[in-house]
Amino acid sequence: MIIEISPTSLQPLLAAEDAPLLLDVREPWELRLAAVTGVLNIPMAQIPDRLDELVQDRKIVVMCHTGARSYQVAAFLNQNGFGSVMNLAGGIAAWSREVDPAVPEY
Repeated sequence: MIIEISPTSLQPLLAAEDAPLLLDVREPWELRLAAVTGVLNIPMAQIPDRLDELVQDRKIVVMCHTGARSYQVAAFLNQNGFGSVMNLAGGIAAWSREVDPAVPEY
């Protein structure tokens, strides 16, 4: 089972010294529409080929548009030895509504 974290719970964690990696699995065109600062962008389809860019023992929060793709990626990472993976519930759409309305919804 993948742990889900709300945008409001994630926000203070991102400011911490041991902040989790925010992994955005959306496509580049989606990032041009709306983005959160400081993410690592690896589109979902590229994850299997780019696992070496991720540190297995670092906390990772995976995000997408609404939380569906990121949930699948979080499950994949968990199955591949990444032990501290969470899914951003509601994705960037929820982030925009709950944390930062300056991030456009699309």
